[in-house]
Amino acid sequence: MGSVGMPELIVILVIALIVFGADKLPQIGENMGKAIRNFKKATEGKEEIDVTSKKPEDTSGKSKG
Repeated sequence: MGSVGMPELIVILVIALIVFGADKLPQIGENMGKAIRNFKKATEGKEEIDVTSKKPEDTSGKSKG
């Protein structure tokens, strides 16, 4: 499997144009760009996990019931 060249990209674009139509292609491109940006941001983000509780928990050890 080689790299994707200009003829392959043109064929993919023509197929996308036939399948989705000319009016939907800009929206699809914009959404793909946003998805790639969000993915890059998520992978470059800190490895922190927020473990704080949103509501106070009963720590008295007594069960309700």
